[in-house]
Amino acid sequence: MKEVKIGLLGFGTVGTGVYELLEKNREVIKERIGLVPVIKRILVRDPKKIRSISVSPEIFTTSFEDILEDPEISIVCELMGGITPAKEYVLKALQKGKEVVTANKAILAEYGDEIWGEALKRQRFLGFEASVGGGIPIIKTLREALIGNQIRSIVGIVNGTTNYILTKMLEEKTDFKEALREAQKKGYAEADPTLDINGMDAAHKIAILASLAFGSFIKASQVYVEGIENIDLIDLNFAKNFGYVIKLLAFAIKHKNHIEVRVHPTLIPENHVLASIRLNYNAFYVTGDFVGDVLLYGLGAGKEPTASAVVSDLITAIEFSFFKKKPFIKYPLTFDKKRYKIKPMEDVEFKYYFRFSAVDKPGVLSKISGVLGKYNISISSVVQIGRQKKKQAVPIVMLTHEAKERNVLKALQEIDSLEVVSAPTKKYRIMDLT
Repeated sequence: MKEVKIGLLGFGTVGTGVYELLEKNREVIKERIGLVPVIKRILVRDPKKIRSISVSPEIFTTSFEDILEDPEISIVCELMGGITPAKEYVLKALQKGKEVVTANKAILAEYGDEIWGEALKRQRFLGFEASVGGGIPIIKTLREALIGNQIRSIVGIVNGTTNYILTKMLEEKTDFKEALREAQKKGYAEADPTLDINGMDAAHKIAILASLAFGSFIKASQVYVEGIENIDLIDLNFAKNFGYVIKLLAFAIKHKNHIEVRVHPTLIPENHVLASIRLNYNAFYVTGDFVGDVLLYGLGAGKEPTASAVVSDLITAIEFSFFKKKPFIKYPLTFDKKRYKIKPMEDVEFKYYFRFSAVDKPGVLSKISGVLGKYNISISSVVQIGRQKKKQAVPIVMLTHEAKERNVLKALQEIDSLEVVSAPTKKYRIMDLT
């Protein structure tokens, strides 16, 4: 039976998973597509490195040219990560006429228009299902299942590390640092978790999804981002008392002439489906004009789920290359024609959760309320807890009606300068998702 030769760039966790899947399920895949995918060469830094699985040493190479110039290799699978040299290799592979599969969200979120444009120009398949959501088929859902819909919004828990940390903090009443240590111990967080906890990983993912959904290329650098590094357990507990759960959410929302693309901690009602997503699971809540609401849920990272997504794209690449089965839509075709403006965060209106650290004396509440009123911010609920010790600041928690972000920032700057306020105010946005 005919073999399809694949060149693999990178042999880390995901690369190993792809190799294992193709070996283990070789017969299943052969029965389903009538061809046998075979990894012919693997690009690595150190061919002599001890691997977690047994692979013939002859398969390894340190030269990308060995893969690029091999006429037998028709598909290049990029699993290196990072921008350099991954972007260069992907573009060269497309220019050479090879189909490309990548799990690299960074290059797509910053250079997607260039890479998608090259694939379209060369009429090559570019698969990137594994770049967002691991084993959850969110890319295929947007490109194929919902192709007839206008996508109104995507709201998602798109980072398993941060969701695991917030779940552990709330359920086990532990602080951020302890929850992070546990996540690292279990392998759910990297040794350097910066891109996860500061929200940039989520920004890369929502930029890709927004670009696909709205046909207007959006860079990760255009996404408003806040992470979870400053979330305190006390706020998770207060939010729960009000009937909310704090999640790090990624939003892509389309309006008539502009879009919102943002990542930040958000209070959502505890009875909403996204509030029930625990630990390192991901979920995507997509709304289309005809389909209504669609929920996709599963493991968003890890060797096996991500390898599954990569192999799905490899099979599609084989169908495209060998059977000339063109996907419904290979890439957004409107990037050069359609450019939506991104709404500035300062102009967006939200309900808010505030926690003030105030001196326990008469008149404090009226001073804070007075400043909020000055900026047209109306209060819907207030909770004030008495101090436990002398000279200890007391928390005053307020929920507000909708107000513009710009006014909120000005009000909090003025409130934090009051003598009766002893620490910077904690602010979270509230989304009463339906």
